[in-house]
Amino acid sequence: MKNSTLLSLVTATVLFTACGEETQKAVAEVNTTKVAEAVKKDTVHAVETAKIKITEMAEEAKVKAKKMADQAAEKAAEAKVAAAEKAAEAAEVVKEKAEEVAESATSETPAAPEATEAPAAVPATPPASPAAYAKCKGCHGANGKTKALGKSAVIAGQDKEALITSLNEYKAGTKNVAGMGSLMTAQVATMSDEEIEAVAEYLSQI
Repeated sequence: MKNSTLLSLVTATVLFTACGEETQKAVAEVNTTKVAEAVKKDTVHAVETAKIKITEMAEEAKVKAKKMADQAAEKAAEAKVAAAEKAAEAAEVVKEKAEEVAESATSETPAAPEATEAPAAVPATPPASPAAYAKCKGCHGANGKTKALGKSAVIAGQDKEALITSLNEYKAGTKNVAGMGSLMTAQVATMSDEEIEAVAEYLSQI
């Protein structure tokens, strides 16, 4: 009886011990599974959080890049407008300068001479000199085209009335051109009005 009881106790002890090991093992397996699941869950959560952060950062970078591009385009447009305005101002200045130069050139261009009456027809043969002109040939030449002593004007072709007036002034001693007043007075002192007129008529027709 004692032996049977002892055997039963030993058996129960062994069974309890074995049961305890199995229980501990099961508990350990359960804990390991939970830890793995928790780690897996945390890992998945961390990955998802990282994905969200990366997406948010990408969107922010995209928005910033678009903003920078818009600002650059706006600056480029402003620079283009400013350049166009400068070019227009420069063109206006060049146009004004060209107009000033053209106006100056126009104002400085001498006006075309007005048409004058055609000169009187030159006679085919020169008129014969009157006898009173003989004393004039020595200084004024045979046809009145020589400058007397290289000083006086050519008297050939001058107006008849002007020549008459000039000769009468020399005769009266009231005219003195190029210092030849005395010489001329001596030459015309003895000329009559008819001779003076004849000489003037002759010279005016040359």
